[in-house]
Amino acid sequence: MSDVFVYDKAKYHYQSEFPNDISSDQAFVHTGMFLGWLIDNNLFSKEFEEETQIEINKFKQREISGTHIYMCWDGVLTDDMLNDEGNKFAKSYFDFGTGLYLKDYEETFPNLETLYHVNDNWENYFKIKAVIDKRYLECKKIKKLFS
Repeated sequence: MSDVFVYDKAKYHYQSEFPNDISSDQAFVHTGMFLGWLIDNNLFSKEFEEETQIEINKFKQREISGTHIYMCWDGVLTDDMLNDEGNKFAKSYFDFGTGLYLKDYEETFPNLETLYHVNDNWENYFKIKAVIDKRYLECKKIKKLFS
């Protein structure tokens, strides 16, 4: 049995240097939006799909957010939730140490006190989705990440 790779846990954020003036639910938003993007692009594993089919459908109908789904998964994003292509992209782009996701996220929402102050709404999701879409195409084209 192989070890599960953890991309992020909400508790990493709300148990560290987290702003006192907002709800701890805000620690789920930045990764929830990325999870939503993964769902929009069908980059999830069969197991995740089997356990989350109702929520996936609700997300795709814009009835619930990716953040809501991330909360349902206890605020944990792991490699076994993604398919091979999803993992290749997440390991390249979402990695907080070497990837560009947090930089892109902060640049997409520049006038906020912290990345935790982004509201979980469709307008903001579509803003970051456009940026992730661009990065994903760059990865596919330049790095030939998925060939």
